[in-house]
Amino acid sequence: MPEMLEVEIYRRAAELTVGRRITEVHAPDDWYLKGGPDPAAVRAALRGQRVIGTRRRGKLLLLDTSGPVLGLRFGMTGVLDVDGSDAIDALEYASGRRDPAWERFVLQFDDGGALRMRDPRRLGGVELDPDEERLGPDAAEVGATRFAEILASSSAPLKARLMDQAQLAGLGNLLTDEILWRAGLDPARPAASLSAEEAAALRRTMRSTIRVLGRRGGSHRGDLQESRQRQGRCPLDGELLLRRTIGGRTTYSCPRHQPSLPPASPSRRRR
Repeated sequence: MPEMLEVEIYRRAAELTVGRRITEVHAPDDWYLKGGPDPAAVRAALRGQRVIGTRRRGKLLLLDTSGPVLGLRFGMTGVLDVDGSDAIDALEYASGRRDPAWERFVLQFDDGGALRMRDPRRLGGVELDPDEERLGPDAAEVGATRFAEILASSSAPLKARLMDQAQLAGLGNLLTDEILWRAGLDPARPAASLSAEEAAALRRTMRSTIRVLGRRGGSHRGDLQESRQRQGRCPLDGELLLRRTIGGRTTYSCPRHQPSLPPASPSRRRR
């Protein structure tokens, strides 16, 4: 968290800044500035510019200004505050405290308002003119052919491939577990092992899950979410959930309706 659904909420909140002129930039945490420029350079680049639009690619929020593009990454605990109001009231796995020490980046505007990034764990970052092409296509927009290629070109675990932002942008731990649970696919299964029909069905499930959870209000609103705990049981069939680490992330899945592939027979291995 935040995942693409939360960043889309942030993008809509950031729409309130469009047309406003930046009068001051506060960047008290040098480490939070990515890509090379120091706070003085960031201030010089942004002061006097107007926000002319907002965009999102995966988990990256982009503010287009009359000067550089400003990229905002929120890590696991980053919160966006616009004009004194948090865009999300309560972020899963993050504190709701408003500690001034957690303010990593602030834009002040000519009308007295401000955009603030608050990030307790400092896992996010701010970058001028970020290389958007480092990211794969957005998970909500990826085409069927490209999605099939992303899976077919890797033997990595399916969950790890879906969460590789350079291949497919936007999915985090909660969304990926929910999507694979709904699709009935084992997160540890090699991505390239999916048939064309399975890949197409997974893409449909991914898109529908993003839409449904988007309407519900976030990545933490999935049907699996309350059961994502030790000794949790599958909401679909009551089976005790598997808890594993896949792609470096704690993963929950149902061994009954998300079964692993049987091992290949000796004759098939020889081929």
